[in-house]
Amino acid sequence: MRDDRHSVNTIARELFAPLPARYDALSAVLSMGQDRRWRRAMIDRVVGSNPTLILDVACGPGGVTKSLAKRTSARVIGLDQSEEMLRLGQANVRRSELSERIALVLARGEQLPFGDGTFDALTFTYLLRYVEDPAATLRELARVVKSGGPIANLEFAVPQKWGWRVAWWFYTRAVLPVAGLLTGGRPWWVDAWRRAGIDHVEARLMSLGGGVVISGYRSE
Repeated sequence: MRDDRHSVNTIARELFAPLPARYDALSAVLSMGQDRRWRRAMIDRVVGSNPTLILDVACGPGGVTKSLAKRTSARVIGLDQSEEMLRLGQANVRRSELSERIALVLARGEQLPFGDGTFDALTFTYLLRYVEDPAATLRELARVVKSGGPIANLEFAVPQKWGWRVAWWFYTRAVLPVAGLLTGGRPWWVDAWRRAGIDHVEARLMSLGGGVVISGYRSE
């Protein structure tokens, strides 16, 4: 029998359980103050399609979820596997006066509780390093998006130029040791997106390669 105590999902839940109140501040610090700009770039990739129903996976305390609601007239569902994150997210949504168009759901990105082609657009943030099978998760994310619907993702990356790479390595490990876990892992190649049924895939490196926004459209 598998020991779920050591699964990636369990580790992620335990990692994020004490972080909700500090999540946004931590994201800003880990990204050297660039997180908001990165998130705007991700959101830009989906709002132009005028979606009416959007799914935001790994929504945390609801920052991207709220931004999607503010920048569109769509209904937005935020989804996360952390109860602690969603509790803070619910409080944030109430304060934003967007409750009528936002719903938060407790679920895993690998097993979405929605039918095929439910959503007009989908975003997900810092998710793939916290799942057992990234390729299968990408297929599941694409499954719930309508044909032609935009999908966009934000992940931490590693700068390509060696000087910035050394500086980033020192920063994430010496200045903020926890960042080694949050920013580590292999890159998520464009081919994995294409195999998941996502076309016109683009990867935009942000802030000298410290972050990457990947986007595409659900295959027709």
